[in-house]
Amino acid sequence: MNTPGRLIVVGVDGSPHGDAALRWTLQVAAHPGDRVHAIVVRPSEALLPGTSLAFQPHGRQPAGQPLPYQRIAAIRREFPNAPEVSVATPHGDPATELVTASADADLLVVGAHGTGLARELLLGSVSRDCVRYSRCPVVVITPQAARRLIPAATG
Repeated sequence: MNTPGRLIVVGVDGSPHGDAALRWTLQVAAHPGDRVHAIVVRPSEALLPGTSLAFQPHGRQPAGQPLPYQRIAAIRREFPNAPEVSVATPHGDPATELVTASADADLLVVGAHGTGLARELLLGSVSRDCVRYSRCPVVVITPQAARRLIPAATG
């Protein structure tokens, strides 16, 4: 009996933590027939405080980091037997976009930045929200786990 593979969604943000989540997915989680879908969430364009589009045509926040397509492709090449990686680049809140993508996924993989309790309380945590609200199982790759499981991901 030929069963279709799983859909694994992985959050990638261009950081070493996001890279570790992708490496873990490609090395450990992805099996023949699986599909890997990387979500690279870009912040919504927002007006800078105190600006108006009518008077400030350049009043939008500058674009952030370039999208990490080349980085994703380079990591994918490290694992020749891994499935191809499709990439989506929605605008919005990372946790919301990843939780939404989890509705169709069999597994959600995210990297934890390990920012500490004080910062997490102030800013929130994408990985915490994914664990709390995801509609599928979630794997959180902490920096310590990344170093233990995949020595190449010690960035």
